[in-house]
Amino acid sequence: MSETYAVRNIRLCTKDCLCLYVCATGATDTENSVIDPLRCTGCGACAGACPSGAIFMLPRTYPPQQKKSATVKRALYTLAKNRARSETIAAQLNGKLAAALEQSNRILMEDLFREAGFMLPQSLSARRFLQDALRQETDPAFPRAAAEALLREIKCNEPSDE
Repeated sequence: MSETYAVRNIRLCTKDCLCLYVCATGATDTENSVIDPLRCTGCGACAGACPSGAIFMLPRTYPPQQKKSATVKRALYTLAKNRARSETIAAQLNGKLAAALEQSNRILMEDLFREAGFMLPQSLSARRFLQDALRQETDPAFPRAAAEALLREIKCNEPSDE
C-alpha cells in the first residue's frame, strides 16, 4: 500500500468525473463522492486527471509536530489573537472587501494556530482537546460520534507524558 491516498474536495469538484475513468481500483466511484481510502492505492492518477484540481494526495501517516520554544509559541499566539481581533472588526464592516478581510484573517489565524501545535489532527494537543470535549460536552448538538471517530481513526504520533 502507498504512503499516500487521494481525497476529493467536494466544493471544488466540477463533476467532470475524469477520475472515474483513470482509477484502477474504483476508489473514486462512490455514492457520496468521498474517495474510498481503503481501496485507494495512492497512485495519484485521479489527482492528475482532475480538471478542477479537486483531488489531492494526503499522507497516510503524518510527521510529528515540530517542537516550538515558549517564546515562539507566545509570538504565534499573539499574532493569532491579533488576527482574531482583525477578523472581528472586518465582520462589522460592509462590502466585498470587508468579507475578504474577514476570511483572510480567519485563514491566517488558523495557520498560526496550526503552526503553534493546535489543529493538527495527529497532535497530542488536538487529541487532548477532543478527549476533554467528550468528557465535558453535554449539548446534544455536539458531534460526539464524529469526535469519537477522529480519536479512533487518527493516530497520535507524539509521545504522551501520561
